[in-house]
Amino acid sequence: MAVVNLGWQDGRRRRKYLYAPTRQEVQKKLTKALHDHNRGIPLPNDQQTVEAYLDLWLVGQKTAVRPSTYISYEAIVRLHLKPGLKGIRLGKLTVRDVQGLLEKKEADPNLSPRRVAMIRGVLRQALNEAVKQETLSRNVAALAKSPKAERHEIEPFTPQEAAKFLEATRGNRLEALFSVVLALGLRRGEALGLQWSDVDLDKATLTVRHALQRISGQGLVLTKPKSESSLRTIALPLFAVTALRKHRLRQNEERLLAGSKWRDSGHIFTTTIGTALDPDKITKTFKSILKKAGLRDQRFHDLRHCCATLLLAQGLPPRLIMETLGHSQISLTMNTYSHVSPAFQREAASAMEGLLGGQNEQ
Repeated sequence: MAVVNLGWQDGRRRRKYLYAPTRQEVQKKLTKALHDHNRGIPLPNDQQTVEAYLDLWLVGQKTAVRPSTYISYEAIVRLHLKPGLKGIRLGKLTVRDVQGLLEKKEADPNLSPRRVAMIRGVLRQALNEAVKQETLSRNVAALAKSPKAERHEIEPFTPQEAAKFLEATRGNRLEALFSVVLALGLRRGEALGLQWSDVDLDKATLTVRHALQRISGQGLVLTKPKSESSLRTIALPLFAVTALRKHRLRQNEERLLAGSKWRDSGHIFTTTIGTALDPDKITKTFKSILKKAGLRDQRFHDLRHCCATLLLAQGLPPRLIMETLGHSQISLTMNTYSHVSPAFQREAASAMEGLLGGQNEQ
């Protein structure tokens, strides 16, 4: 056993007791504890529960991640992790504890496999921080068996359907929004967060700098994009440039009609009085266009998938597509759009036949 004198606090002397099986190990703990204490780093509390640790972790996340991400983390901690791991000391948390929690969540008919995977992911991220701070020696959430997340089958528009969809948007006051999203594969929030300062129509480029999100208690807020790789500048095809020029003229007309009611938000896509567009209303408009055009039902996000699959089908390099979509890793791009591979496989087989097909006849 070793003891670290932490000084006086609230009229009482505070000490930290360290234990280890051997003198050598306890000496190592003591050296580190003294080093951390002298640098002002709080020493690990053997009595700290998982609940208390998660509360502290959330405090740090509030400024480290996007508001919507923090809201998701907070809900998972409050509704699932704290009740499921109640009363367990952080240092005593085991793989079995985590596995038991995940099994209970998997048995809950109200939770999807994806949601259970997110619960494990948040706990894993929180415990990673404890390992970095050397509060824990290992991350038991990383060692627990990962739930099998359900995979949404991607069935985006065919080229013919995409052309029909664009034709159906003609005349709609937001036809430029749908043209840009389909051409560049923007996320909904990225498209609605675009400002006129983000585009250069003469050079035919667009830069993603923000995302528009609805934050509880704050309304519609411009936030950082999903990741660092989401900050990107993309070349615009001619049809998207043309659509944006027409949209700017239409917006100027709406500004004149609105008069003193106009609110200049700087956004490209706005309401008829210049304020930011509600993301849910955009989805309703999208669904209405699909219905009128007689097209099969799609999620708004499937326009992004359509862009990616059309680019892949044209034989463009996966890395270029990764950069266009703002993916962080090329493996994410290829795994997400693996459904395009059958066409590529047939193309590869034909190429191989052309190269080697006559060899067996010789």
